[in-house]
Amino acid sequence: MKTSIAKLSISKLIGSRLQHYWKFVTVCLMSLLLAVTLNPFAVKAFDLSDLFRVLPSAIQIIQLSSIGDNDEVALGRQIDGQIQQEVRISRDPAANALVSRLGQILVPTSDRPNIPYTFRVVDDKNLNAFATMGGFVYINTGTIAASDNVAQLASVIGHEMGHIAGRHALEQMKQMAIAQGIATIAGVADDRLVGIGVNLALRLPNSREAEFDADRRGLINITRAGFAARAMPAFMQKLASASNGGGAPSFLSTHPATGERISALNQAIQENNLNTSGGLNDAEYQRIWRSRFR
Repeated sequence: MKTSIAKLSISKLIGSRLQHYWKFVTVCLMSLLLAVTLNPFAVKAFDLSDLFRVLPSAIQIIQLSSIGDNDEVALGRQIDGQIQQEVRISRDPAANALVSRLGQILVPTSDRPNIPYTFRVVDDKNLNAFATMGGFVYINTGTIAASDNVAQLASVIGHEMGHIAGRHALEQMKQMAIAQGIATIAGVADDRLVGIGVNLALRLPNSREAEFDADRRGLINITRAGFAARAMPAFMQKLASASNGGGAPSFLSTHPATGERISALNQAIQENNLNTSGGLNDAEYQRIWRSRFR
C-alpha cells in the first residue's frame, strides 16, 4: 500500500544527507589511500577490493545512525502501515481511549516528548506489547485484561515508550541492514527497510541492554507522571509467575531476563525513594476491563 509519495519520504532518509556524508567518506578514503601509498608494507597486505566491499556498509552506518526526528517518524509511519496489515487493530472505542489517554499522559514526562506518538490497541488475548520507531506503540487487549490497575498498564506503555526514546529499533535496523547487505551507494531499498522494521516490531527480541534501558526510562517516566512506581515490577512479576506455571505469555519471548529486571527495578525504587501511588484503584479497573476481554 505504499504510494510514490511514501517511497519518496523514505528516500529522503538517505538523499537529504548523502552529500554531507559523502564528503566525510571521501576524506576518510583519501586519508586511507594516502596512508597505504606511503607505507610499502601496507600496500602488499591491503586489498583495495576489500575497501570497496565495506564502503557501502560504512555509509549505511552513518545514514541510519543520524536520521532526524522527522525522518524517523516518516519511516515509522510506513512500518506502522504494514503492521496494521499483519495484526488486528481493535475497534473497541473505550479500549483505544484508555490506552491513548494513558499514553498521552506519559508523553510530556518521557525522554522524547517532541515527537508525535500514536497508541494502538491490538485485538489479541495474548499478553504482549511492542513498539516501533517514530512514536508508534501497540498494546494487546490481553495486556489490558491482565493488568491489575491503570498504573500497571501505564508501566507497560512507559516501557515501550522507553524503547522509542532509546532509539533501540533504529540501532537494530542499522545492524540488520548491514548484515543483510542492503546498503548501496545510491541508498537503501525502501521495501526491505520497512520489512526489517516490521520484523523487529513483531517477531524479533530486543537485546538485554535495550530491555534494561527501556525499564529504566519507563520507570522514570511513570513516576514523573505520578503513577505508582511499584506497578512496573508488580506487572513483571505476573509475567514471571505465568512463566513458572508453564504458560509463559508471548510477552516474555521478547522481554528476556524478567527476574533480573524485577530486582533491578525494585532496587531503583528503593534507592531513589520512589513513593508515587497514582493509578492503583484495582477494584474499579478490574470491574471494567477483566470481563471485557476475557
